[in-house]
Amino acid sequence: MEIINVKIVSMSGHDSECGFVRCADGVFTETGDMSAYSPEPGGEVIDGAGLTLYPGFIDAHCHLGMWNDALCFEGEDGNEDTDPSTPHLRALDSINAMDRCFADAVSAGVTTVCTGVGSANPIGGSFELIKTWGSRRVDDLIVKSPVAMKFALGENPKNTYNDRDETPVTRMATAAIIREQLIKAKRYSEDIAEYERLKGTDDEISRPDYDIKCEALLPLFDREHPLKAHFHCHRADDIFTAQRLAKEFGLDYVLIHCTDGALIAEELAQDKPAIVLGPIFGDRGKPELANHDIATPAALSAKGMSFALCTDHPETPIQYLPLTAALAVRGGLSREEALRGITINAAEVLGVTDRIGAVKPGLDADFSLYADDPISMMTQPVMVAVRGKIAVDKRR
Repeated sequence: MEIINVKIVSMSGHDSECGFVRCADGVFTETGDMSAYSPEPGGEVIDGAGLTLYPGFIDAHCHLGMWNDALCFEGEDGNEDTDPSTPHLRALDSINAMDRCFADAVSAGVTTVCTGVGSANPIGGSFELIKTWGSRRVDDLIVKSPVAMKFALGENPKNTYNDRDETPVTRMATAAIIREQLIKAKRYSEDIAEYERLKGTDDEISRPDYDIKCEALLPLFDREHPLKAHFHCHRADDIFTAQRLAKEFGLDYVLIHCTDGALIAEELAQDKPAIVLGPIFGDRGKPELANHDIATPAALSAKGMSFALCTDHPETPIQYLPLTAALAVRGGLSREEALRGITINAAEVLGVTDRIGAVKPGLDADFSLYADDPISMMTQPVMVAVRGKIAVDKRR
């Protein structure tokens, strides 16, 4: 497929006022100005005159498919709040790819999401990176599995277990549960390494008994390709606790939500952690959201920090990810940084710039065509493609 005569906003530094993109086998194969274009025989050609092409949008943190639309308990599969430490749970086993919100997502140009468990437990389980269109089988939508391990600090674990008078009911206990499980996993990893070292020698030892929770955490300690640790944290002290735990165990971490980020921008700027901000839409519905402000992205950007934006769907419905970026602009963020927050910055935070986030040869051919500004209240995409196949076409 080829899109010609189109303005290209690539997020890769190769923009064009009048250019073309070519894709095959699900990836971009060529992009450039129309002056360098020569048609290939037999291919589908779409004239994009008057339209602008953007990379597919990425929601860097949500729960799409975990809380099913228009259902109550029967469709709530995001929190196994019967055990505060559940690293062995895989979001992949809960995601319902036939939930109607997948269609809402792709209709708004959101082609990839990082989705997973909720924040009831100090350790909740894995997150998945998946496409929002292309199959009714979630296994066929996977971009990276798992993409992160979820940890949660602050009020959510406290509220969940205080109701039944079980641990944790304090922030101390929440951190202690995380620390204990990570120590067990690290020792389990060391014991396995020692078993492998001595295997076949006179000093051979027995392999440690299988521990499904520790097994799930082992990728966090992979030196070459560590699994990312996503920390749910709103309040400033919880943000610092996330950093403390991550540094203690050498984790490749991401701060999710970071609501108080503007209050501690100086401190965060010293470390420049990976951050996912949001949801920008929403009220101050609990104490740790007291400092929620649409100006937070601009405040962090002013200190030289980059970040992704998210909806936290269903907190903010997934189709409003572009409007999340628009609200950040209203709060003082530059339009370019807002777009980066739902494209290339999101890919960087998730560690998948080799797959998504930009219009560039070799990356997944996810894109949308707009007649107007994509981060405008009144705008919807004219066309959306996922892996080089048209998912939404409103030209007719």
